Amino acid sequence: MKKTIFALTALLVAAPAFSATTHATDEGVAQAHKGADSAKEKLHQAQHRGQELRLRSEHAAQGKKHDFGSKVNEGARKTWDNTKEGAETAWDKTKQGSQNAWDKTKKGSVRALDKTKQSSAKAWDASKEGAGKAWDSARQRARELKNNVTE
Repeated sequence: MKKTIFALTALLVAAPAFSATTHATDEGVAQAHKGADSAKEKLHQAQHRGQELRLRSEHAAQGKKHDFGSKVNEGARKTWDNTKEGAETAWDKTKQGSQNAWDKTKKGSVRALDKTKQSSAKAWDASKEGAGKAWDSARQRARELKNNVTE
């Protein structure tokens, strides 16, 4: 019994630390997402720069370095790469925003459920108390009536 009480006391004392850890973890996850997005963006930029240089070297090897078609091809490639990077960045932000909104919705739902449970418990307690008082009052009136009739 003493061990159980000790364990419960330790758990109650440590509860604020657990919530602080969760909060810190959420911030850490957000920072990790930002870092991952930045790293992914840099990786894609390096890949695209490599593709651009490869395309230029191919055109130079073919003797088309200053050719209008080569310049258009290189420009189109650069535009396409920028479009892809922008779309990926927007998608990542949308995904993270959706996740944050979902997390807030879950937290709000849990709070609402807890409030509903508390309100229901209060209403149930009030109903029980009212029913008990009504029963006691009815019993008292029945005794009074019995006493009046027997007199």
